[in-house]
Order: sequence, then C-alpha cells, then structure tokens
Amino acid sequence: MYIAQPALALAALLALIPAANAADILVEAGEGAPERLIEALISVEKGDTVKIGPGRFELTEGLSLDVDDVKVQGAGAGQTVLSFAGQTGSGEGLLVTSDRVVLEDFAVENTKGDGVKSKGSDTITFRNLSVVWTGGPKETNGAYGVYPVSSKNVLIDGVFVSGASDAGIYVGQSENIIVRNSRAEYNVAGIEIENSKIADVTKNTVTHNTGGILVFDLPNLPVQGGRDIRVFDNDVIENDTANFAPKGNIVGIVPKGMGIMVMANRNVHVFGNRLDKNGTTHVLIAAYPNEYEDDNYTFVPRGVFVHGNTYGEGGGAPDGEVGKIISDVSGTPVPDIVWDGVTRIPEYFSWVADEDKVYIDEADGTTFANLKMISQMLLPWSTAPDTDIAGYKGSLPELPPVKLPQDGGA
Repeated sequence: MYIAQPALALAALLALIPAANAADILVEAGEGAPERLIEALISVEKGDTVKIGPGRFELTEGLSLDVDDVKVQGAGAGQTVLSFAGQTGSGEGLLVTSDRVVLEDFAVENTKGDGVKSKGSDTITFRNLSVVWTGGPKETNGAYGVYPVSSKNVLIDGVFVSGASDAGIYVGQSENIIVRNSRAEYNVAGIEIENSKIADVTKNTVTHNTGGILVFDLPNLPVQGGRDIRVFDNDVIENDTANFAPKGNIVGIVPKGMGIMVMANRNVHVFGNRLDKNGTTHVLIAAYPNEYEDDNYTFVPRGVFVHGNTYGEGGGAPDGEVGKIISDVSGTPVPDIVWDGVTRIPEYFSWVADEDKVYIDEADGTTFANLKMISQMLLPWSTAPDTDIAGYKGSLPELPPVKLPQDGGA
C-alpha cells in the first residue's frame, strides 16, 4: 500500500503540535535586559515561548532566531518596545531564519536596517506588531518594516508600520501569503507584494504613503513569475507623502498619490477596495519601465481584473515623471483607472490571449484610460488614449481564498 502522502501529512500535523516539555522563557525589562533577550533567542528550544515583558528595551545589536517552532511574544505593541535607536550595525532589528515561528505583541523602533525580517521561513506569522521610525519619513530610515522574503505560508495580521524608506509591509519572492487587518502610513510603499505568488491582501488601511499597494514583478531576481494575487476590501486613501526612497531603489519611480499599482505581474484581481484622494491616480496597470537584461522576465502585466471598487476624488495632482507621462496623454484630472497599454512585441496593435487581457468592470461614472504606450513608456502609439471603459468588459476566473496551516487552512 502506498502511504507516503498520508505519512507526510501526519508529519506536517505533528510538527504543529508543541513539544511536551515546551517552556516559557521570560525576559523582563531592567538592567541587563538586552543581553538576556539575546541569550533567550539563542538558547530557546523547539516548542518554547520567549515572553518579553512590558517596558522599553534599548538594543545596540540586532536579534536573530534560527530555532523551529518558537513563539516570541510581547505584552502588547504599546507595552513592549524594542528600540534600536542606538544600533551600531546596519542590519535588521529581528531576523528569523527558522520555520513555524510566531512573532506577536511587541513594537520595534528605529532600526538602522529592516525592522522584522524572515528569510527562508515556512509558516511564519507576524501578528499585532508595530514597526516605526519615530522621526517620520526619511531617506535614512530602514528599507522595510515587516519583511518576509523567500518564505512560504506567510501570515501578516494586525501589523502597523510607519516610516519605511521602501515598503512598510513587503513580501518578496514568497508563496502563500495573507496580509490583513494592518495599517501602513508614511512609508514610500504602504504594502508591496513583489515576485510572489498566491496572495490575499485584504482589510488593510494604507494612507499617507507615497503609493498605497504595489504588486510588482521585477527582473534579475532568483524568483520570478509573480501571479495569483487578490487585493480586495482595503481602504486606499490620501496617499500623499513625497517619495523619500534612496536613489536607485525601484520604488523611487512611484509618484506621490498612487493608490494601487500593478506592474508586470500576472492574474491580479483588484476588487471591493475604497479609493479616495490619491492625487496621481487610484489604479495604475503598467509595464516595467526600465531597460533590463533577463531572458526569463516578462515585463508586461497579464491578466488583470479590476472590478467592484469605489472611487472618490483623485487624479488632480499627478506627480513626478510617471505622473507627467500619464497626464500628458490622459489629461488632468487623471482617470480613476489607467493602463499604459504596453503589450509584448509583436502584439502592440492586437489583443493578447483572453487570460492575459486587462478587464475592467466598474460602476457607471468610473473613468478609465488605455494610454496605448509603446515599450518603456516613451510615447503613445496612438494620438489619443482609449477612454471607452465598456470596451474592457469581461472577467477572469475567480481566485480561491488563500489558506495557511497556521490560520486554519490545509
């Protein structure tokens, strides 16, 4: 009898059950607290919980965890504060490289590098965390607030991030992702899903960022082919912070006042969101605009379905080079939804396959423009944009909800 698959399923289930001798390791504030916290994360064993008590912990070194099946739990993001204002290096505040880890109920402040990062983790949870740079938006702030990369089964729930010089909540080169119930403000990008697949971004508030929610696929990265992303039931409001990304960062192209931006990703569904007071445009669907050398990369978005969103005021203050390119073709105010219209050679003047089309199904009064741009967004191949939203009716097959093992899913 072939029992390999049931055996694997049982092994996965057993891995989620805490060890019988699991222990709580309590680290309280006070003299020697930083050293005691570092030691706790080094000596912790599988199944243990590191409990960090209320108070302020002044840390000069980054923290790391490489043990599976561990929970790191504070007394609440408003009570347990890990401050890295005196950090001597430029690394993360906390780096996790193990599996089945839960991080919850604490705050991280003023890291020199990223706030809380996981790398190569399977089944990682970020819950009720706060990551803040208290001096406000600055180029010298760390790049990312909450930053899972090369990870799978990622749950980000109830997180608050402010001040990141790249993205507040960033998930890169990862698979099976939920970002929900979180708030991102005064970052360059509020939430960014990059070179990742199978993600739900829902019930979040993104406001006062440069751009609200970005879904990107970029060249020259080990993992490509971002796809199957749902962005739904979010408040994307008043993203009006000037771009403060360090020179050379790809998010440096994002104009102030961007709501939701889909770039070079595939099978992306944007629906049920509330967008208001985003000065450049509410939704932008675009090709990757820069030159690149990567034979495996596809630079255009494929299969984007925008439907059932609510649009308020917007498009009245297009910003930066991208904003100028858009408004020069579309006029001002910029329409609610803009597609640059770039398709792959030799398809500039013909529709692509049905599963790769852009579909728009919005309420009467929603404004739209296909800018009909040629590669690299240099100039239009038509003298006027296509503003007939009725010509883009249609739909893509509905994507199933993302299910994670730590969230009641299989």
